[in-house]
Amino acid sequence: MVGIREDLSNLISDISPTEVPFQASAGKGSKPDNRFYEWQLDALQAVDTSNARNEGNDHTAFNATPQPTRVGNYCQISDKDGIFSGTSQAVKVAGRKSDKARAIIRRGLELRRDVEATVLQRNTGAASTDPRRTATMLSYVRTNVGNVVAGGANPAAPNPTYAGNRTDGTTPVAFTETMLKTTLATAFGNGMKIDGAVIMVDGPQKQSMSAFTGIATRYREVPKGQAAIVGAVDLYVSDFGELSIVANRFQRHRDAWILDFDLIRFRDLRPLFQKPLAPTGDADKFLLIREWSLQVDNEAGQALVADLA
Repeated sequence: MVGIREDLSNLISDISPTEVPFQASAGKGSKPDNRFYEWQLDALQAVDTSNARNEGNDHTAFNATPQPTRVGNYCQISDKDGIFSGTSQAVKVAGRKSDKARAIIRRGLELRRDVEATVLQRNTGAASTDPRRTATMLSYVRTNVGNVVAGGANPAAPNPTYAGNRTDGTTPVAFTETMLKTTLATAFGNGMKIDGAVIMVDGPQKQSMSAFTGIATRYREVPKGQAAIVGAVDLYVSDFGELSIVANRFQRHRDAWILDFDLIRFRDLRPLFQKPLAPTGDADKFLLIREWSLQVDNEAGQALVADLA
């Protein structure tokens, strides 16, 4: 037989995950005025249980009030590009009106995934190298880190930038509830707000947590016709408050984060935008650009259970 038309569906199937729970939960900070920006950290003096004085005591020496510590971070440039021939934009295609328009949307989603994975990987903040890099979570968190195994080490204190990075231990171990409880107790003692915080893990570690005795399943009635609640429904009930549990495909398997997103924000020197590039022939080119940075207001308000197998 001849003349049979092809049967090409308009359906394009793509199950690539695009959920970015860290970015979705973090705040949006103000626009920085430079590629490098700073903020300040402070803390009250330690509790003094010997604070008792004689009646009529005459002070002869005074403690100077400590000044806040200045810290800073750098903005990083991330981009995605595309090029399309004039012919590809003239022909009729299946499943989309325009390859170019579809690619712009897809490149934007890919860039978001890049940012999500970057902030949860080892990415030392630096301006002395080309390109510039923003400090990420593993450069920030050092005060409340549990389960530091042999060979592991926390990042150095900022001076004034978060230019250090976490050193992974050589013998990771299985995630246990005791590790989580010990880390929560340490974080609580250091001032972290536990109630309402988020435990963020990858899929297999979330399954490991299902066996923890502190897990509480929350059920909610949804009125007829109302959209179902989307997001984490698992709760971990700790001695210091309730924490939601969120799975993140783009984080490392060996990290279990305990995050207070009130202290985490993204700051964009240049928010995501599309820039057409000059054609050099029979093709159109574009570039998606975002110049961004991660700011953790105070790293002692975050926690990490490290080196998990």
